Amino acid sequence: MVPTGQAPHKRILDDPGAELRLAMTRLATTEDERFVASTLEVDRDGPSYTYETLEQLAEQGDEGLVFVMGADAAVVLESWRNPERVVELARLAIARRAGISEAEVASVLRSLGAEERCEMLEMPEFGISSSAARARAKAGRPLRYVVPEPVARFIEERGIYSR
Repeated sequence: MVPTGQAPHKRILDDPGAELRLAMTRLATTEDERFVASTLEVDRDGPSYTYETLEQLAEQGDEGLVFVMGADAAVVLESWRNPERVVELARLAIARRAGISEAEVASVLRSLGAEERCEMLEMPEFGISSSAARARAKAGRPLRYVVPEPVARFIEERGIYSR
């Protein structure tokens, strides 16, 4: 799991900073040995572009990369820096999002020539997003079942997002 260093597309008003995001990612990955937190983007100066991260992972010998994204991100993939390189370096696993049709996603993927490198994830749609989790924390509402338990405790104990 790769927490964003400096997001190039948008500014998150209540962003706690790259170091705290990395700490939360590490906590989220501690309970399952199949996952690891990467510092690739946090360590990089300047904006973090997905294609550069995927290139670094490929250079390190990581094969069979799969980039998991929401359908809301997939429909704007063409606006990303070097989207063709993203789909060249990794297969895409796309989670459904309310309000985004599979046809909209397919149209973007077709325009990138990536239909064969993508798969819609078969999973229930969750109405949970990072912005919704931050809003819950800011309102003092519980984060149980929204983020992993160690992350919820970390956020609550440190008052992250409640400022």
